[in-house]
Amino acid sequence: MPHCLGLVKCLFARVQGLYGSERNRRPDPRPAPESATMTTPTANAERLSERRFFTGMALAILAVVFVGFSRGFYLRMLFPDHPAPAEPFFAVHGIVYSAWIVLLLAQARLVAHGRLDLHRRIGTFGAALAVVMVVLGTIGALIAARRPGGFVGVPLPPLQFLAIPMFEMVLFPAFVAIGLAKRRDPQAHKRWMMLATLGILTAAVARIPIIDRLGPPAFFAGVDLFIVALAVWDFRTRGRLHPATLWGGLVLIASQPLRLVVSGTDGWLAFAKWATGLLGPPVP
Repeated sequence: MPHCLGLVKCLFARVQGLYGSERNRRPDPRPAPESATMTTPTANAERLSERRFFTGMALAILAVVFVGFSRGFYLRMLFPDHPAPAEPFFAVHGIVYSAWIVLLLAQARLVAHGRLDLHRRIGTFGAALAVVMVVLGTIGALIAARRPGGFVGVPLPPLQFLAIPMFEMVLFPAFVAIGLAKRRDPQAHKRWMMLATLGILTAAVARIPIIDRLGPPAFFAGVDLFIVALAVWDFRTRGRLHPATLWGGLVLIASQPLRLVVSGTDGWLAFAKWATGLLGPPVP
């Protein structure tokens, strides 16, 4: 009998220990994987809606890029008289930047289909691609600014207009870096990568027919429509702006008038003249 009582006490203590360890276990402060946080039918519907939204945003960006650069790049054969850069460098530039837009859409679709493993592996390639884009984007802007005619299709002094793409070459890598640092937080990660892409969308908007005649304020407004769409989505699904949308969107929007103000200053013009001089004397 004492042996039985001892066995019962032992089993009771073991059960109590297991229960206590579960009860006292601290919650993991790290954000849970997206697949682990969506379990109810309502949550699954919200997840599907969210993935459709971000896929739709990527498709819309792809459409803007295609329309903007169709006459001068993608459908060049159909528009042989349309102004386009003559330097072969810009063919490489266009292919690399197009790869980023396609990658944005592909990554959104991989997440939508639950292929997070492949999404993460391709993300490494995306990080390297972003570095190449910054190098090509900076060189391309300097090449265009030192042409006698300046930027193709832009009736503004080239050294002054140079401020617009050069600001982009600062914001784009900064946003990508933040997005990569936030890769364990899916909600922040996807917003920062989306905002990084919006930061380089101005050139495409500026080449859309009709908009191309309206000047930089209209170019920026076209980009801002995407930021507004992201903000509306946040309010609809979260009841408030996500911090990435708030701060990233504010930085992008605030940088737009700042570029126009800075571009006309003596300090900027002196810097632009020095920077374009790094590629050699002006093209006659």
